[in-house]
Amino acid sequence: MGRTAVFCGGTSAMNGTVGDVRVVHIGPPGESELLLAHLVEGMYDALSHLMGGQTDRTMVLDNLELVFLLIDEHCDGGIILETDASKLAGAVLLRDDDGMGQEAGMEQPGVAATPGLPPGVNPGDMTVGQALRQVREQFMQGLSARDGM
Repeated sequence: MGRTAVFCGGTSAMNGTVGDVRVVHIGPPGESELLLAHLVEGMYDALSHLMGGQTDRTMVLDNLELVFLLIDEHCDGGIILETDASKLAGAVLLRDDDGMGQEAGMEQPGVAATPGLPPGVNPGDMTVGQALRQVREQFMQGLSARDGM
């Protein structure tokens, strides 16, 4: 990843570029370039993990809701919350850090499945994109059932 430090008007910025994807962090006056470089690297590594190693513009735009969630988990109001790429990606995907969460498709004993969702999937464990796809599928099934198709 190519990195560039920029100082303009009393603020400092660190820019990391790989291909056609650019990650930029802007810091207050006098901010350490090493800190900004660490933030850029952690953000890019988490983004790369979320995109399955394929970080091109179309992949990032197709998964924009994950990018927004990643930014939200990374910092809030200028306060750095997390820089570890694996923890950031796990928080975005709603996975436990210790890896002891439920495996995909495994139901919890004694918990009834939610109607309209695949077994073992809780409504809170879905991303915004997955929830919208699920609503669209249910809507189309309802229309086809109503029309007798």
